[in-house]
Amino acid sequence: MPSIVDRLAEATVVFSYGRAGYHRRRKTWADPDLALDLSGRRILVTGGTSGVGLALCDMLTDRGAHVLVGARNRAKAERLIAERSDSAGQWSIVEVDVSSRASVRAAVDALVAEGRPLDALVNNAGVMIHERARSVDDVELTWATNVFGGWGLTLGLRPLLADGGGRVVHVTSGGMYAHKLDVDDPYQEAASSWDGVKAYAQTKRAQVVLNEILAERLAGDGITSNAMHPGWANTPGVEDALPRFYRLLENQLRTPAEGADTAAWLAVSPECASETGQLWLDRVSRSTYVVPGTRESDDDRRVLVRMCEAWWAGEHPAPRG
Repeated sequence: MPSIVDRLAEATVVFSYGRAGYHRRRKTWADPDLALDLSGRRILVTGGTSGVGLALCDMLTDRGAHVLVGARNRAKAERLIAERSDSAGQWSIVEVDVSSRASVRAAVDALVAEGRPLDALVNNAGVMIHERARSVDDVELTWATNVFGGWGLTLGLRPLLADGGGRVVHVTSGGMYAHKLDVDDPYQEAASSWDGVKAYAQTKRAQVVLNEILAERLAGDGITSNAMHPGWANTPGVEDALPRFYRLLENQLRTPAEGADTAAWLAVSPECASETGQLWLDRVSRSTYVVPGTRESDDDRRVLVRMCEAWWAGEHPAPRG
């Protein structure tokens, strides 16, 4: 649990989510550099070709893990691997667009047919868009990418994760704190204009809720599920999606590797092997609700699960109503 000093820093947001928060907490860790030999471990990371995802892949391969890079763009992934000639043999490409049900199912089918266990799955792929857009399945793109695809991958790869008592990590965002889960109009169909930041935060809140649900579902197979948020990291995605925020706080942003640290820790460290169903920042378990009125109801949770199950079954993930 966070110390009193850490709680005070977290309340300021800036001194918690920025670079200063990371470096202050790092001093308290027993193994700040994750000095582990990960030889023989196989870990799938979606969205692994840029930002926090790429930094995470580098951290894992540097320690000997074999990383399966989940990527929409195979050519981009191949270029990145070629640039890492010293560790190129430790990378594989899983071509998958997590916003597409068919693509997720194809990736799952290929991996299950191969039959090799996975030690961890990191659901990192995500989007923030500033205009309305729909996936190939005619589903709002933010929800398809940030929520439904990760749900499908997690349950589809359950047999491979269960084989070795694997771990699932969901990369979320601190932006979710300001929002309550909305399953009445999640796709903003009743709104006159599109709010991409709100949609992103809503889906990140959904990830945190689903993490708790998945932790319960997967416990019988010895699989853990945890969510983490990277704080404010200096990534191309942040610069593109939030240019004003980026310009204002650029000097206080974390490096992608600093943002990725807790995801790596949750995926491989023996320190947290039995932890499940929690939200983490800088290797400390955090509250999932800090703003009054943002807690969802049990019925909200049931509707969210129904939406995810409908998407995975090839049906429209309809909201409540």
